[in-house]
Amino acid sequence: MAHPISLWRLAGIWFLSILLGVMPGFATADAPNPPGGREVLVMDIEGAIGPATASYVQESVAQAEGQSAALLVLRIDTPGGLDTSMRAIVKTITAAKVPIACYVAPTGARAASAGTYILYACPFAAMAPGTNLGAATPVQLGGLPKSTPSASKGAEDATEPEAPETEPGSGISTEKAVLGDAMTRKVVNDAAAYIRSLAALHGRNAEWAEQAVREGASLSAEEALRLNIIDVITPSLEALIETIDGRSLKLGDSVVQVRTAGATVVTLQPDWKTRLLSVLSNPNVAYILLLIGIYGLIYEFSNPGAVLPGTVGALSLLMALYAFQLLPINYAGLALIGLGLALMVAEAFSPSFGGLGLGGIAAFVFGSLILIDTQAPGLGISLPLIIGLALMSAILLFFVAGLALKAHRRPIVTGGEELIGATGAAVSGFPGRGSVHLHGEIWSARADEPIATGTSVEVTGRDGLTLIVKPSPKS
Repeated sequence: MAHPISLWRLAGIWFLSILLGVMPGFATADAPNPPGGREVLVMDIEGAIGPATASYVQESVAQAEGQSAALLVLRIDTPGGLDTSMRAIVKTITAAKVPIACYVAPTGARAASAGTYILYACPFAAMAPGTNLGAATPVQLGGLPKSTPSASKGAEDATEPEAPETEPGSGISTEKAVLGDAMTRKVVNDAAAYIRSLAALHGRNAEWAEQAVREGASLSAEEALRLNIIDVITPSLEALIETIDGRSLKLGDSVVQVRTAGATVVTLQPDWKTRLLSVLSNPNVAYILLLIGIYGLIYEFSNPGAVLPGTVGALSLLMALYAFQLLPINYAGLALIGLGLALMVAEAFSPSFGGLGLGGIAAFVFGSLILIDTQAPGLGISLPLIIGLALMSAILLFFVAGLALKAHRRPIVTGGEELIGATGAAVSGFPGRGSVHLHGEIWSARADEPIATGTSVEVTGRDGLTLIVKPSPKS
C-alpha cells in the first residue's frame, strides 16, 4: 500500500499541473484560435484610461502580432484618462505590425478626451450610430500648481512678459497668474501639435483635431464622417469586418491590404492583473478603499498590536492612492474627508455631546462631494454611496458617544473616589487612629469619636492611605 505522504505528494503535483495549465487561459481569448493565423482579434477599452488599459493594449497588440492576426479591433467607450497612459497606447498602436481599427461602439458610446487621440492614431477609424468623440482639451489631474520651467522657450512663449507685472497701487505681483497662463498654453500647444501629427499619419482632419484640443469641441458620428475624421459609420462589428476587407492601410513606412473575409472573430480578455487594476480605478471603489484605509489605521493606532486592521488599512490606502492618480482629485475634498473623520474620532474619545461629531459629518459629506471633479464625465462618486457611508459613520459615532455618556453617568466603582461613602466595620482603636475592615481589606483609619470594635462605620474622607470614618447611620 502506498504511503499517505506519497499520495498527498502525487495529488499536489496533479493539482499544480492543472493549475499551470489553466492560468495562462486568464489572459487568452474566449475561443481557441484556429491554425493559420487568420483571426480578427477584438479588445474592449471601457472606462477611464490608465496604466492597466495601456498594459492591456500592449499585451493585445503583442498577441495579435504573434498570431499574425488579420486585424485587431479596439472597441472604445471611454470618457478619457491619464495622459501618460494614452501616449503609451498611441506609441503601441503606431509601432504595431498588424492592422488596427478603432471602433467607437456600441450606440451611446464615446471616445472623449484621450479616446480621441487613440482614434486618430489608428490606421482605420469607425463609429457606431449614436456615438461621439472630442473634448480633447488636456487638464491637470489633481496635483499642485507647477511653476514654469526655466528651460529654453518655444515660439509660443514669444509674447510672454519679460518681468512680472504689478497691479497699480496694490503692490501685488501678477507673476503667478502669468506663469499659470504660460503653463496652460504650453500644455495645450503641446497637445494640439501632438494630435495634428497623429492626424497627418492617416490623412485625417487636422483642423478639427486642433479645435477639439483648444476649444473642447465634440462631434457626432455623422459629423465626424462628413469632416473626414473617421472612415466609416457601421452599426455592428460584423459590418465593420466586412467593410474593411480589401482596404489598404498604412503601417509605418509600408502599406498592407487587409483580408478579413472568412476570418474568425476572437474577443480578447484582460488578464487578472489588468482586471484588478481596472476595478481599483473605479472612483466608488477608490473612495471605499480610502475610508477602509483610514479607519483601519485609526483602529490600529488606538489599539496597538492588533496588526490585522493596520495591515488591511495600509494596503487599502495604498490601492486608493494608486486609483487617485488616475482621477481628477480635489485635494481640498481629501483634506475635508480627513478632517471629518478626525472630528468623529475625537467625538468618540472625548464626547462633546455631538458638537464635534456633527461638524465631522458635515466635513465628511462635503469633502466627499468635491473629492472628484464631477464635471469629468463618468468619474464622479455615487451620491447614494456618499450618503450611505455618512449615515453609517454617524450611527457608529452616536453609538460610541452614547456608550461613553452612559458610562459617564454610572456610579464610580473603582479608584479612591469609590471609597467615599463606603461602609465597613471597626477592627480596633478609636477615638484617634485605628483600623477598619472594608472590601475584604484592613485599612488604617482615624475617627474623632469613640467607635466600638465591630461597629459599622462609614468612610467620609481619605488622607493618603488613611481613611476618615464615623459611625454609620445604618448601624
